[in-house]
Amino acid sequence: MANQEKTAFNSQTDLTGRVAVVTGGARGIGLVICSHLADAGARIVIADYDQAAGKQAVQALNKTDASFVCCNVADELQVQKMVAETLEAENRIDILVNNAGIYPQKPLLEMTGNDFRHVVEVNLVGTFLCSRYVAASMVENRCGGTIINMASIEAERSSSEGMSAYGASKAGVVMLTRSLAGELGKYGIRVNAVSPGGIITQEMASKVNQADNQNRRIQYSRLKEFLKRVPLGRMGEADDVARAVLFLASDMSSYINGETIKVDGGYMVS
Repeated sequence: MANQEKTAFNSQTDLTGRVAVVTGGARGIGLVICSHLADAGARIVIADYDQAAGKQAVQALNKTDASFVCCNVADELQVQKMVAETLEAENRIDILVNNAGIYPQKPLLEMTGNDFRHVVEVNLVGTFLCSRYVAASMVENRCGGTIINMASIEAERSSSEGMSAYGASKAGVVMLTRSLAGELGKYGIRVNAVSPGGIITQEMASKVNQADNQNRRIQYSRLKEFLKRVPLGRMGEADDVARAVLFLASDMSSYINGETIKVDGGYMVS
């Protein structure tokens, strides 16, 4: 019985034959997401603006069915080109993970209009553009699909000073997720979001370790205060977010649509 249950579980998370586009997939959480989806059998297309990192990421995945397309998600023409190139190579797109995003921390009184617009253009407009053109291909191919957006707990509660542009952009992502879920459901396309809390990546840990003593102490102090508000008592890891994405990408979540899953260790209930 146990083996039968395991087989049934594996079949529901099996993504063999499906094509997944992951924006911002060249590093950090995005690369870990790519790894999880690839391990589940999906063909991976990494869409990232950094060509060198993208090519390294394909090598790191060590999968013959992984590829890279250079794309700035805030540029509509580049998004159209990325989708067209993917369809030419793969014939279909089944999964879109809108992971690309930026989070510059800048206090309001130091922020310019261009600073604010840049964050919104990448995080919110980029999510819209990729969703719009990938969804069009899903509708045309009549194959259904799933779109997974990257939100944040900052969409509901500001955790620190200087995150107003980021929080506003992610609040927009949450509402966009709900709207698209309502519009696209009739085509068999599910749209959901993952809302990470405090996630530590290898890149972030490396930056903290390379900082001078004063900045390192400041970072550790902020981390200590943040952890006081996390019931599980630890920072999240990229793997925690990637598992939630895999769940939403798979048949395990076939009746979940328009939802935002928090991956925050309970931060939002504290």
